[in-house]
Amino acid sequence: MKLTKHAHACVTLEKDGTRLVIDPGTFTPDAAEAVSQAHAVLITHEHFDHFDEKLVAAALEARSELQVYGTAAVAAALGNHDGRVHAVAAGDTFSVGSLAVTVHGHRHALIHADIPCPDNVGYLLDDGAVYHPGDAYFAPDAPVRTLLLPTSGPWTKLGEAADYVRTVGPERIIQIHELMLSDLGQHSTANLLGEQGLTGTPIDRLEPGTTVQL
Repeated sequence: MKLTKHAHACVTLEKDGTRLVIDPGTFTPDAAEAVSQAHAVLITHEHFDHFDEKLVAAALEARSELQVYGTAAVAAALGNHDGRVHAVAAGDTFSVGSLAVTVHGHRHALIHADIPCPDNVGYLLDDGAVYHPGDAYFAPDAPVRTLLLPTSGPWTKLGEAADYVRTVGPERIIQIHELMLSDLGQHSTANLLGEQGLTGTPIDRLEPGTTVQL
C-alpha cells in the first residue's frame, strides 16, 4: 500500500488501483485534487479541518461513482446522494475495492468542558496496515503496523501521545495533524515521541506531497 501525506490530517491511501482519501479538510490546499482521484472519501468527524463539506458535496455531485463514509453528523450534512453517503460507527466494516476498512472509537478527545465533543471514528485499513484515529487517542483492539499520530491541536498533549503510542504498539509512526507546530516544534515533537524518545518507535515527518510505501 502507498500513502501520500497531505497537509494537516489528510492522507491518500492506494492499493491495487483503489484509492481512498481520509479527512480532506479546509487546511489541506490540494484536498480537491486528492478527492477528484479517489474512489472513496473517509471522514473521521465534522470539524472543518477534517471535513470540507462544500468540497466533498461538490465532488459527490460531479462524480456519480464516489462513495463517502463518515459519522452520522457527516452523513446528515451531505445527504444521501443515492445511497453513496454512508454513516458508520465503531464495529462497522466495509470494503472499497481491494481495501478492507474497520471502524473504531466513538468520541472526539476533550478540548474543554465548555466545548462539545462530537462523534469521532478512526479507520483501520488493510488488516492493520495503517490506522487513522481522527481527533482521538483511541487504541483499536487490533494490531497496527503504521499509526498516523496527531501531534498538534487544542486537544493534544505530548505525554498522552506517548502513552497512546505505547498502548497501540505500532511498528512505525507518521505525524499528522501537525500544522499548528512550527518546524522547530515538529522536530522537537518527533524527537520526544520517536525511536530515541519516549516510545522507542520510528517516527516520520513527511512533507505534504510525500509518498511512502507501507
